[in-house]
Amino acid sequence: MSSSSLLTPVAASTLVEPPSAFDFVRSDFDALSSHMAQCSAAQGRWSAVRGGLQQAHAMAIGRIVTLAFIATAVTIALVTFA
Repeated sequence: MSSSSLLTPVAASTLVEPPSAFDFVRSDFDALSSHMAQCSAAQGRWSAVRGGLQQAHAMAIGRIVTLAFIATAVTIALVTFA
């Protein structure tokens, strides 16, 4: 770095202010506000249905092959004997 670049005047708009102390209260408040907005949106009119479907999915996902076999057997039985 040359000594002439150290003495070059700098415009006031290019100066950077030192970082201020992190505001923990504001960030916690913002996080809580975001969480409460998400909770409020999740409690819509279909939340009970969505919860029931999630429970059924959690119960069925471990038995997906068995359920597929039973569905195929029932379909074949209905087509054959109906």
